[in-house]
Amino acid sequence: MATITAKASRTGTASLSWNGRATPYLFLAPYLVLFCVFVLAPAIFGIWVSLHDWDFLLEGKPFVGLDNYTALLDPGSAVYADFWMSMRATGIFTLFSVPFLVVLPLGIALLLNRPFRGRTFFRGLFFAPYVLGVAVVCLMWRLLLDPNLGLIDSLLGTDIAWTTSTPWGWVALVGVTVWWTIGFNGVIYLAGMQDIPRELYDAAKVDGAGRWAEFRHVTLPGLRPVALFVVTTTILASANMFGQSYLLTQGAPGGETRTAIVYMLDVGLSQYKMGSASAMSYVLTLVLIVVSVLNFRLFRGRS
Repeated sequence: MATITAKASRTGTASLSWNGRATPYLFLAPYLVLFCVFVLAPAIFGIWVSLHDWDFLLEGKPFVGLDNYTALLDPGSAVYADFWMSMRATGIFTLFSVPFLVVLPLGIALLLNRPFRGRTFFRGLFFAPYVLGVAVVCLMWRLLLDPNLGLIDSLLGTDIAWTTSTPWGWVALVGVTVWWTIGFNGVIYLAGMQDIPRELYDAAKVDGAGRWAEFRHVTLPGLRPVALFVVTTTILASANMFGQSYLLTQGAPGGETRTAIVYMLDVGLSQYKMGSASAMSYVLTLVLIVVSVLNFRLFRGRS
């Protein structure tokens, strides 16, 4: 009888131990299933598509190996000029939008982190545009920036083709994007500031530090992990910009503001060249991976 009890006890202990180890995986299981189905599997399938002449209108999808990739590096190919023009547009937009979306939200967060009457209202005011869809934002601003009927030219007393000429097309794209998304990064900075121990500011004041010294020696070091997140996600979001270019400027003039994602959509869904479009997407992905790694190394080097 004692032997049976001992065996049951060991079995129960082993069962509890196994259940304890399995619990984290059970909580992760829904996410892992969704990740595998909607991220990992499409990514692997996309690589397979990029190695074929994948045309919806063809019964067979012949294997072409790396031809879709080499075409992007061959100046004589049909897609070379347009693809790298779209990559250039993506780079220009990222280069000019990211500094505004990193620095301005930080300044706003610093102001909104201080106690004053109506602080909650202004926090909501700055975040409000972010809840709007890209279609709503772009159509609204397209009307406001219209050279004939737009309110912006009327208020400024100008006659600027904001959406069909350069450099004004870039001004419109960057300006609208900053207005639309600045609140999100501001909220992230605000959340990071709440985690900075108040004792550090008190110690800085005891040492006679002013506001600039507090910002430089307390706030910035405390926000380094948050800043890394903001910079990385902002670069990735800007490099994958689609809706603003597609709806606001429609790539005008002459494809100057057509980003890489917009061009891939045209090649893949309008020209039915999914293999070529997939290869383009992985080239863009490789570039973003390199940029992200450099970004992480830069922040780690300053820590």
